Amino acid sequence: MAGTQTVSTTTQAPGAPADAGARGGDRPGPSIGEPEPSAGSPVKRIAGIGIGAIVLVLAIVFGLRYFAYASTHETTDDATIDADEVQVTSKITERVARIAVDTNQPVRKGQLLVALDSRDESDRVAQANAAVTAQRAQARAAQENVALVRDTQAAQDAQANGGIAQARANIDSAASSAQSSAGQISVDAAGVEASRAQVHAAQDALPGSLANLRRAQADLRRVTSLVSSGDIAAQQLDAARATYEGARSAYSAAQAGVATATANLAQAQQKLDAQRYAASSTQSLVGVQQAQLQTAQGKYLESNASSRVSAQQAQADAARAQIVSLDAQLITARNNLGYTRIVSPIDGYVGQKNVEIGQTVSPGASLMTLIPSSNIYVTANFKETQIGKMRVGQPVDINVDAYKGVAFEGHVANLSPASQNKFSLVPAQNATGNFVKVTQRLPVRILFDRVKDGKLSDYHLRPGMSVETSVRVK
Repeated sequence: MAGTQTVSTTTQAPGAPADAGARGGDRPGPSIGEPEPSAGSPVKRIAGIGIGAIVLVLAIVFGLRYFAYASTHETTDDATIDADEVQVTSKITERVARIAVDTNQPVRKGQLLVALDSRDESDRVAQANAAVTAQRAQARAAQENVALVRDTQAAQDAQANGGIAQARANIDSAASSAQSSAGQISVDAAGVEASRAQVHAAQDALPGSLANLRRAQADLRRVTSLVSSGDIAAQQLDAARATYEGARSAYSAAQAGVATATANLAQAQQKLDAQRYAASSTQSLVGVQQAQLQTAQGKYLESNASSRVSAQQAQADAARAQIVSLDAQLITARNNLGYTRIVSPIDGYVGQKNVEIGQTVSPGASLMTLIPSSNIYVTANFKETQIGKMRVGQPVDINVDAYKGVAFEGHVANLSPASQNKFSLVPAQNATGNFVKVTQRLPVRILFDRVKDGKLSDYHLRPGMSVETSVRVK
C-alpha cells in the first residue's frame, strides 16, 4: 500500500488536485514533463554541505561550551538530597495513651506528638511536693529551735550567774560568821575561866565562913552556960547569939556564892560549847556554800556551752539541705510529668511512625522519625580526584531529577574529613597484603541558595531525591 501511494505520487495524472503531491513533503513535486533531480545533483550536494556546516558549527559551539563548563566545574550524579532527621524518643518508661499525629503529617515545633499515661507521674509530683512542704516546715521548726536554745541558754546563764553570786555571798557570810564565832569563842572561853576563878574564890571563902560559924556556935554555947550559971550578964548572951547568926548567915552566903559561881561556870561552859558548835557549823556551811558555788559554776558552763547552739544549728542546716534534695526530687518528678507529653522539636513532617496506642515505650526507643521542612541540603559523593580544588563557599549548579529543567543554585558548605570507607563498619585495611587501589569518594555538603525561576518554597525538595551537582572550582 505504501509503495502504491509512492508511485501514484510520482506519476500524478494531469488535472489531479495540487495537494496530492504535497502529501509526500513540504517541497512541491516536479512539474509534468520536468526531469527529477538525481541524487548526485548540485542542489542536494549544496544542501548537504549546508546542513553539515550547520551541524559542525553547532557541535563546535556546544562542544566549546561543554568543554569550558567541564574545565571549570566538577560534576557528579552520586548525590542526593539529605536532611538532619530527628528520631523522637521517650525519656521515661510509660504506656502510650494517645497519638496526636499520623505518618506524612506536617507538624510545628512544640506540637504534641505522643501523650503518655501521666497518672503515676502526677502522683509522684504530689508526693514530692508534700515532702518538700513537710521538710520546709521541719526546717523552720529547727531554725526556731535554734533561737529557743539561744534564749534558753541566755536565761540559764543569767540564772547560773545569779546562783554563782549568791553562793559567793553565802560563802562570804559564812566565812564572816565563822570568823565572828572564832572571836566569840575566845570571849566565851575567857568567861569560863572567870567563872571558874569565881568558883575557886567562893570555895576558898567557904572554909573560913564555916570556921567562923563553928567558933560563933561554940562561943554561944559557952555564953549560954555562963549566963545560966549567972557568971555573966544576959546581955552577953544576946551578943553571942547575934555573932552566931551573923556567922551562920556568912556561911550560908558563902555556900550560895559557891553554888552561884558553879552555876555561872556551867552556864559559861555551855555558852562556850554552843559557840564552838556554832563555829563548827559555820565552817561546815562555808564548805557547803563552796560546793554550791562549784555547782552554780558547773551549771553556768553547761548552759553556756556553745555546742548546744551549734548542734541545733547543724540540725537546722541539715534540714535546709534536705529541702534542696527534696526540691531536686520534685523537679525530677515534674520533669517526668512533662516527659509524658512528647512534642515536636522542629518544624517538619512525620516520616515514619513506630508507635501505637497502648504500647509501653522505654527510654531511647524510636517512636517516630521527623523530617525537617527546612535546612535541607545535598550530600554529593565526589571522587577524591575531583576535590583537589574544592573550597567552602564555591557556587554549585544543582539539577534535581524530579524537576527537569529547573536550575537550582547553591554553595559548598563543608567537605567531609574522611572518605566514606573510613565510616563503614569494617574499614578496608590496605596496609598489608595485595593492595588494590580504589578511587575513594568523599561526601561534600551543599546548601541550597536559590532557584532561577521561582522560590525554593515552591518546590517540594525531600530527602532521598536524586540530584546532579556541578561545583565551580575555577
